[in-house]
Amino acid sequence: MQIDHYTYRVTWSAEDNEHVGLCAEFPSLSWLAKTPEDALKGIRKVLADVAKDMQASGEVMPTPLAEKLYSGQFRVRIPPEVHRALAVQAAEQGVSLNRLASAKLATA
Repeated sequence: MQIDHYTYRVTWSAEDNEHVGLCAEFPSLSWLAKTPEDALKGIRKVLADVAKDMQASGEVMPTPLAEKLYSGQFRVRIPPEVHRALAVQAAEQGVSLNRLASAKLATA
């Protein structure tokens, strides 16, 4: 498995006063460093070590988010009064409720 295909992020940790490297597919892993570059290098090294251990023990690595196939559909439950308000708003705009919800999610 190529660790290059995973989703990495570097952000500032005010609590630690350092940059933290993260991997979305492995939310329990992180790496603190003084620079963003070192945080990214650190999380990639940690993940490489974890991948090696997982392979050695026969564990399956999670599929990278970039390689997953998405249907474009998901179900969300909302309170009836929110559903009604969104339906009214969609009707007033002359669009489907699906189109309105999709547009709102895209700007979130």
